[in-house]
Amino acid sequence: MSVYDELKSRGLVAQIINEEKVKKLLSAQKTVFYIGFDPTADSLHAGHFVQTMMISHLQKAGHFPIILFGGGTGVVGDPTGKTEMRRMMTDEEISHNISCFKKQMAHLVDFSKEKAMIIDNSQWLRNLNYIDFLREIGIHFSINRMLAAECYKQRMENGLSLFELNYMVMQSYDFLFLNRNYGCNLQLGGDDQWSNIIGGVELIRRVDGKEAYALTSKLLTTSGGKKMGKTEKGAIWLDPQKTNPYEFYQYWRNVDDADVIRCLKMLTFLPLEKISTFEKLEGSEINKAKEILAFEVTKLVHGQEEAINAQISAKALFERGCADETMPRTEVNRDIFKLGDVLIVDLLAETGIIKSKSEVRRLIEQNGITIDGKKVGNITQHLSEQAFSKGYVIVRKGKKSYYKLLII
Repeated sequence: MSVYDELKSRGLVAQIINEEKVKKLLSAQKTVFYIGFDPTADSLHAGHFVQTMMISHLQKAGHFPIILFGGGTGVVGDPTGKTEMRRMMTDEEISHNISCFKKQMAHLVDFSKEKAMIIDNSQWLRNLNYIDFLREIGIHFSINRMLAAECYKQRMENGLSLFELNYMVMQSYDFLFLNRNYGCNLQLGGDDQWSNIIGGVELIRRVDGKEAYALTSKLLTTSGGKKMGKTEKGAIWLDPQKTNPYEFYQYWRNVDDADVIRCLKMLTFLPLEKISTFEKLEGSEINKAKEILAFEVTKLVHGQEEAINAQISAKALFERGCADETMPRTEVNRDIFKLGDVLIVDLLAETGIIKSKSEVRRLIEQNGITIDGKKVGNITQHLSEQAFSKGYVIVRKGKKSYYKLLII
């Protein structure tokens, strides 16, 4: 099976320009392709993972990836999906975020010599002469067509700045620059980037008369069309300091039954033949496939040791009901009990186990909080220092999220 057929069979391909030529290109020769990541946070998230898997599949097939970090475009910020202009970041923030991205991507992309390239578009975007840029590049963009693109449509009601309008032009110029200097003729990206990506394809054709191609990956969504990668605490991050390996494992272990097979295809390297055997599983048997999904994805992002630890923790909690050292841990200072017992609502919110007091109250009212196996019955309930006689308590949030709360 060709690498393109593999991507398509795994449900990774969303849209493509000139499918037959791209398929032939990826089958016949080493292709230089690129994908861009704007450093708008200090970590990649679950949505980026799909695109990283695309990179890895193509690299394993012998193709050459250019990983483009948006030190230049990130200053502007992509307006796609946003109701207001992004906060403008400092150069120091952008530099820090790029270094974080590099570290996280190294788990899935081989950055050894002549296997891949990392490049920052600030190298060329920051040195452009604005008048010359408008004369050479700006004349090829129709404002009417740009405003009809999905990435700008959502912003028209709230106001779209000239600053943001430049984003598509800048991203398109990236493709032209990489095509001219590195022979890159294929751009990858998430499907929400389609408008920006085809802008680069058209720019290369208009300015240099060359043919270029585009391939977008499907967004990570549930079978009902809702975006995946979100929890009560926020996004599922690839940085273990933001989403620890146990929480990461648990997220994939708890996906809906209807989403397991699709996630196995998109987010693991398991052979499609093996994945097809899980399609026949029904009822509680589907949990076996969920455990494999959680282990494989955690292994790819955090390494085998962390995946094993997360798996052990999950089994210890769900099968034996006991605490395990690899469980997510949060500390509480003993001084908090100086004035007596502490309101559980305050304790769980202040320690960060649950993001807000209102969220704690909601969960308690829905019978969703237990401490050491005992359900928290009402929002006025307190916890004493004596509850920590063994040095910790186990907090369960919902049905399957456990935390060890230690006293220091």
